[in-house]
Amino acid sequence: MNILIDICHPAHVHLFRNFIKIMKEKGHFVYITVKDIPAAKELLELYNIRYIDYGSKSDSIIGKTFKQLKYDWVIRNIAKELNIDIGIGTSITISHVSKIFKMTSFILDDDDSDVEPLFAKFAHPFADYLVSPDVLKHERLKKNHLLYPGYHELSYLHPNRFTPDKSVLKKLKLKEDEKFFILRFNAFKAHHDIGAKGLMNDQKKQLISYLSQFGKVIITTEGSVNPEYSKYKFALSPTEIFSALYYATLFIGDSQTMTNESAVLGTPALRLNSFVGRISYLKEQEDTYKLAFGFKPHEFQQLMNKVKELLSMDNLKEEWKLRKKNMMLDKIDVTSFLVYLIDNYPESLKDIKNDADYFVKFK
Repeated sequence: MNILIDICHPAHVHLFRNFIKIMKEKGHFVYITVKDIPAAKELLELYNIRYIDYGSKSDSIIGKTFKQLKYDWVIRNIAKELNIDIGIGTSITISHVSKIFKMTSFILDDDDSDVEPLFAKFAHPFADYLVSPDVLKHERLKKNHLLYPGYHELSYLHPNRFTPDKSVLKKLKLKEDEKFFILRFNAFKAHHDIGAKGLMNDQKKQLISYLSQFGKVIITTEGSVNPEYSKYKFALSPTEIFSALYYATLFIGDSQTMTNESAVLGTPALRLNSFVGRISYLKEQEDTYKLAFGFKPHEFQQLMNKVKELLSMDNLKEEWKLRKKNMMLDKIDVTSFLVYLIDNYPESLKDIKNDADYFVKFK
């Protein structure tokens, strides 16, 4: 089988990297396309994944519209040349191309439609199959919507896929039980980020000043680090951030993805941005599993109060391990599910619809 995966964000390299490896081992031909996203290309190279670079991105809505037409044409030609059978991605382009070329599309989307309205409008209707976490069952109502009990992050951070590397602590000049904190500052440049707000600069300074009293502060950002924060920059390989998150005392930021990565790793995650209350998978982490906490932009003081409360707990990490264990009882190894879904397509679709215990095999 010839499979095309379109990468639209650095996090999607992690989402698909185990899938790519396994499907190649099974004898499938897997091809990767990616826009000119430096962080995504860096990760692909670090994981030794070959890719086709097919053009730059645009930050403006008008620019994105014209670029999209170009992307559709380029990927259509690539799919035709490589005789692609199945296209996969969190990608508008893959869904469009599947309507003008004999390629079946599986679009992975873990966001609520009102959070990414343009993606919902221009990708969902064209996808052959929309694959989403079952926490979105309230709005994934069509026959071609495939729901699974998990999150994108559990394709690479499920215990079957991830083992923390304790040597990261030494590289960060930290002792095993020493407190440290990871902060993530987002750029908010995606189309769905227009008008979005996260941590303000004075709030970042206040967080850094307060946390520095208790332990080392490490900052990771989307794009370049503000020069005044350069001494806090995470200086290791991007592939080592997950081990750092696993051992961290707290994660605080305005990033959706890294908040959920921290939560599934069992590290208390606090987030402040305009999307709080609007993203179903994070609301589940906050309300059902109590692994994360969300605060709106005007609630910075409440965030600080929660930071102080968490730091006062003697058994913080032990408590979060129990909460993570409770969450994992309900969730699956998402990579195993995706491999089975595509490797056994189309028969796998019948299993999903007819077998009540279908997902047990992916625990």
